[in-house]
Formats: sequence, C-alpha cells, structure tokens
Amino acid sequence: MSKTLETQLAGHTLRLSNLDKVLYPSVGFTKAEVIDYYVRIADTVMPHVRNRPMTMARYPDGVEGEMFYQKRCPDHKPDYVRKVYVWSETYKRKVTFCVIDDLASLIYLINLAAIELHPLLATADDVNTPTLMTFDLDPGPGADLVDCSRVALQLRDLLRQAGLDCFPKTSGKKGMHLNVPLNTPCTYDETKGFARAIAMLLEKYHPEQVTSNMRKDLRRSKVFVDWSQNDEHKSTVCVYSLRVWERPTVSTPLKWEEVQDAVDRKDGSGLSFETEQTLERVQQYGDLYALVATLQQNMPVLTGVS
Repeated sequence: MSKTLETQLAGHTLRLSNLDKVLYPSVGFTKAEVIDYYVRIADTVMPHVRNRPMTMARYPDGVEGEMFYQKRCPDHKPDYVRKVYVWSETYKRKVTFCVIDDLASLIYLINLAAIELHPLLATADDVNTPTLMTFDLDPGPGADLVDCSRVALQLRDLLRQAGLDCFPKTSGKKGMHLNVPLNTPCTYDETKGFARAIAMLLEKYHPEQVTSNMRKDLRRSKVFVDWSQNDEHKSTVCVYSLRVWERPTVSTPLKWEEVQDAVDRKDGSGLSFETEQTLERVQQYGDLYALVATLQQNMPVLTGVS
C-alpha cells in the first residue's frame, strides 16, 4: 500500500502521497527522502527560487522511468500555490506557471515528482528581465570534470576582465555551471549575446579545449560552453536541486579553491555531492551562492572584453 501523509507546512495542510515509492532504484532512495532533503535545504534554496516561475521536470516513476516537462500550473493546485501568466512565443499565448513563495509551495511541486528545480532566469514580477547570466560547461566524449574545471577557471578570468564576478557549481551530473549575478535592468538579448561572445572568445583562446558550437560532432575531447540557456523561454537547473542521475546527486556550489584543486590534482572526483554531503557543506560554509541572489552587476559592452 502506498504511504500517504497529511502534514502542516508554512501554515498550510499538504497531503503527501506515495512516500514509499523508490525514485532512485540503484540506491533505494525514496520519494519521502527526496521530500525530506528539500525540507531541510528549503531555507538555503528559497532565495534562489522564491517568486520565480517554475518549469516542472516530472518523474512519476522515478529517475529510470519516463519523464515529462510541464510548464502549465495544474488546474487542481491548492490556493496557496500562486500562478503567473508568461507569454510564450512558441505557443503564441500566455502560459500559467506555478510560482514558489514558501516551503508549502516548494513541497507541493516536489510531491508531484518534480525532482529537479527548474526556475526561469527572471522573477514573476518582471519576466522579461533576467537576474543572472548562466554558462553550462558540458564535457564531450574524452573530456571530464577536470577539463570542465580548467575551462571554468579560464571563463572566470575572462569574465573578470569584463568586470563581472561569477560563481561555480556542480551540474550534479558530469559538468559544471557558472552563474553571473546581475540583478540590474537588462534584456535576454543582451545576456544571450554577451554569453555567446564570451564563449566564442574563450574558444578562440583555447581551441583545443573549448567549443562554443552546438554541433555534437565538434565536442570530442572538448568542453562545450553552452551560452544558449540565456533565453526567456528556457529554464536552468537551480542551485541545490537534486538531479536525475543514477544516485541522488545535487547541483552544489563550489569554492574556486576547490575548482583549482581539481585541476592541480587532475582529479574531479571530489566535485560530486549527494544530499547529505550538500547539507553538511551548507552547515560548514553557509550558502556559497548567496551573492548570486543579491549582487548587482551591470552588463558590460562587448567592446570592453579583451
């Protein structure tokens, strides 16, 4: 019999279902454990998801089962889950997104087996203004997390030349992400154009290590610097999100010293974290991504990059 629990969160009653369902079969990690992780990380992750339209990546049969993306907020949602209307160029109409405002709305989405958190890059208050710029470092065949770490350092140095601080995190899978906080007025055309120019410049400087081209046949032994996620209709996996992988790994913030150490030791094995390890890191370091939610940086002009 499926285990169900009725509980109070943030002043609201939630009915949590199928708690004994195993979502990560290789390690027996259940839906109850997924929910428990998000409850425990909630205070830390909330600044990064609050007031953001959410795309739901739903895995009702676990990480080895079929999945589907759902943007439309369910009609049967409880009243405490807010929705916002976002214009879709693809569908030529407004789409209703669920918005996370508190612990109850966060866990409501997780209870739908939306294992990963995929917020838009903008807030519900201004869906046309991204608050950050993101780079996805994806190792091609023959490349690994050490190569991603090396490229991350190169990308960091290039962004610093442009006057921008950036923050690394694991993808929770085989790559890395770099996020550049903005939190100032800008457009997706600006962030996407700038990210593409930076990726192309990095490829020019390191052609044996980097590709900015989306063609998969060009990625062998290289790291693809994916700039294309900087788009109004795309969402990216949030910091502290569980990932759909063999084990319950988490997209975890890193210190730059850790990235450099992986390069120096030629060993990226220390840059992979599961739920308990991520929670322990938060206890030890606090939120290494706190500035991504608050730091204000202006988009530079492209001619300022050398």
